[in-house]
Amino acid sequence: MSSPKTETSFEPQRCFWCDSSDLYRHYHDTEWGFPVQDDTRLFEKICLEGFQSGLSWITILRKREHFRAGFAGFDIEKVARFDDKDIARLMADAGIVRHRGKIEAAINNARCAERLLETEKSSATIFAV
Repeated sequence: MSSPKTETSFEPQRCFWCDSSDLYRHYHDTEWGFPVQDDTRLFEKICLEGFQSGLSWITILRKREHFRAGFAGFDIEKVARFDDKDIARLMADAGIVRHRGKIEAAINNARCAERLLETEKSSATIFAV
């Protein structure tokens, strides 16, 4: 006679692509496919996906903390004020993807997001209802 199990372990269903690292598994289990309800997080996601173009997502995940530091925590107002000095600083940062066009696009996107948020409800407002 077997004894009843007292512990239940839950192993989430995962996609094949996240088996290669703990970082990927954590991203899959806590972020991938989850709605984003915060403007800053949404802006970060858009920027990182832009930097990922032509690269693997794991490359971006490994550099994410450097991106967050270099891009002022993806604060839209702060990034919108970045200038040539900031571009030069970011181009010298080996911790991020140093592609001038992608850096300039992230700054431009912050400026566009700032203008959009002046006239439209933010995602945080929409989800707070």
